[in-house]
Amino acid sequence: MPEKIRVRVDGRQLTLTNLGKVLYPEAGFTKAEVIDYYTRVAPFLLPHIAGRALTVKRYPEGVDGPFFFEKNRPAHTPAWVRTARLPAPGSTKGRETIEYAVVDDLPTLVYFAGLAALELHTPMWRVDDEGRPQPPDTMVFDLDPGAPATIVECRRVALRLREALGEDGLDGRPKTSGNKGMQVYVPWSHREEDPSAYARALARRLEKERPDEVVSLMARKLRPGKVFIDWSQNNPAKTTVAPYSLRANPVPTVSTPLTWEEVEELRTPQEYVFTAPDVLERVGRFGDLMAPPERGPDTGGP
Repeated sequence: MPEKIRVRVDGRQLTLTNLGKVLYPEAGFTKAEVIDYYTRVAPFLLPHIAGRALTVKRYPEGVDGPFFFEKNRPAHTPAWVRTARLPAPGSTKGRETIEYAVVDDLPTLVYFAGLAALELHTPMWRVDDEGRPQPPDTMVFDLDPGAPATIVECRRVALRLREALGEDGLDGRPKTSGNKGMQVYVPWSHREEDPSAYARALARRLEKERPDEVVSLMARKLRPGKVFIDWSQNNPAKTTVAPYSLRANPVPTVSTPLTWEEVEELRTPQEYVFTAPDVLERVGRFGDLMAPPERGPDTGGP
C-alpha cells in the first residue's frame, strides 16, 4: 500500500502519497521536495497562473519514466478546486469540451504537486469568475535555439526583441524556459491589436533583419545554428510553461525570470541553469522579477 499522509493547507484537507518517492533520480529530489518547492514559491507563481486554464505534464514514476499531458481535471479532483469547462476544438480524443482546473490558490497547487504534475503550462488568457475566456492579457515570444546555437544566441535575439518592443511602447520580461531556450513575456491588456498577428509580424521582421541568426518558420531543417522565434504560442489553443514551473530534466530545473542586466551579461549556457533551490534563493533576493512594473518586484509579502 502506498504511504499516505493527510494535511491541511489553508483550511483544505489533502491526502498526499509516496512523499519519499524520488522524482529526479540524478538529484535525489523527492515528491516531498517538489511539494515543498511549489509551496514556498507559490506567492510568486500563483499571480501568473491564477485564472488560467491549466495543462500539466505528469511524471508519476519520475522524470526517467513515462509521462502524460493532462488537460481535463483528474476524476478524483476535490470539489473545492475551481474548474472551467471550455471548448476543445480539434481534440484528439473527440471531446467537444474540456473541464480544466484553474489554480487560484495554494491548496490547488499542492494538490497537483502531489500528483507529480511537475510542469505547469498555461495559455496567454484568463477566464472570468463565470469561467468564460477573456481576451489575451499577455503575449509571448518563445526563443528556441537550434544546435549548435544555445541560450547564448537567444540572448542576442532577446535583446533585439526588447529594443523593437520598446519602440512600440511595450515592455518585455525575460525568463529561461528551464530547458535550453528563453522566453520574453509582454503584458498585453487593453490593446486592440491581435497579439498573435503582432508577434508573427515582429518575428518575420527580425528574420529579415538577421537572416543568419533568426528563423520564424517552424520547419526543423531551417533551425540549425539559428534561434527560432516561436510566435505561434500566442494561438489561444496553445500553452507555454509558466514562470517558476519545474521542468522534467535530470535535475529540477525551473523556468526562471531574469533581469535584463542578466541577459546582457550572459556568456555561457551553464550560467542560467537554475534549479528549485536556486530559484527559492532568487525570489528571496529579488522578489518576482515578472511582477507588474507599477507594483515593483513582488517580494511575496502582504
